[in-house]
Amino acid sequence: MNNLANIARSATPGDGVQFQKQPYGPKAVESFLRDVLAMANASVDGPRYIVIGAEFDSRGRKRVHAVSEKDFSGKPAYEALANDYIEPPLRLHYKPVSVNGKQIGVFEIGDCSDRPYMMRIDYSETLRRGDAYMRLNDTAIKMGRRQLQSLFEKKFQDSMPAQNIEVGFAGEISHKTLTLPSCDLSQLPSALAASKLEQLVKIQMDTKDSGSTTVMARLVHARLYGSDDPYVSRTPDELMQEMEQIRHKYRNHDRHFLFENNGQQVQIVVCNRGEEPIVDASIALVLPKDDDLYIADRLPRMLQDGKYVDRSATEMASYPSVSLHKKSIHVTKKIGDIPVEKPTEAFASALRICVGPGLIGRRFGIRYALHGQNLRSPATGTLRVNFRNRAG
Repeated sequence: MNNLANIARSATPGDGVQFQKQPYGPKAVESFLRDVLAMANASVDGPRYIVIGAEFDSRGRKRVHAVSEKDFSGKPAYEALANDYIEPPLRLHYKPVSVNGKQIGVFEIGDCSDRPYMMRIDYSETLRRGDAYMRLNDTAIKMGRRQLQSLFEKKFQDSMPAQNIEVGFAGEISHKTLTLPSCDLSQLPSALAASKLEQLVKIQMDTKDSGSTTVMARLVHARLYGSDDPYVSRTPDELMQEMEQIRHKYRNHDRHFLFENNGQQVQIVVCNRGEEPIVDASIALVLPKDDDLYIADRLPRMLQDGKYVDRSATEMASYPSVSLHKKSIHVTKKIGDIPVEKPTEAFASALRICVGPGLIGRRFGIRYALHGQNLRSPATGTLRVNFRNRAG
């Protein structure tokens, strides 16, 4: 953190350092992606930095502007945006630092030795798949064919082929196909709670003309909730309003049900059969999106003494990055160096998956791409997942 503060205080604009007066925010995502690409492709050694909340006036004097705490809250999720739109994957971190008593932000971009970095998919009409930028002095320049070809040739000369890399599911032996059991989603805590409220609404509606509504509602309440839960009179509208809030109220219970009690922990293993270690490896998975496929986007909170408590920051950081798209789910994780002939787990904390009954008998393909600083091209392929009844 001290290093970031020193960069913010003393650095000047150049190929590896950029200053910006205001945060990007949700309206300037395109500018953010373009600037990150330009910094990542800059011809400098080591990390690069984008300092948010500082500018230089016409006389070269630095002016500092405080950055709101909200810009570090994940809206927009800057690191996830970079993972979603830029390839190969980058190490990008955004942290607050204090300069002259004001809080500003610094993006730190990793050593970027896997150039060129390019747009993986279209973001807009003016920032398309395959676009690449490079920072020269204090300007982002769009890279042309000759510049890209030069970087690709250098990368090819210094790289190793990908055909000797094996990627599969963990087990006694690495395998390409995994079978996952289904789960009865009708037992979700929120679903059970909603069912009870529906019964209370029904009994009130069925008996409203008989004059025995309160008596019947008390009896049904006692049957559903037991005698220890006192009856509280509520109108059908109040019960319906409570039903609308069920998922929020039971979100921790549901996540614990899905990813602790009934979830499957899926681990990917990489085996390097080459002659040298894979340097600075990372993996990306793409799965089809389905209403009955639940993948945790973070580790669920832990249940201790009847209360849900947060996990440590280290434990949370060990879990893969999961992002939901319109038709697919993307999973990415930095692995680090992969030694020769030593099976290496891709995830420090295994991916949590829960399967609903709608997937029984179906089969999904999971596309993977393993990137490495010294790989000539990513190691790519497809893994298969079958779904079965839990009792089958």
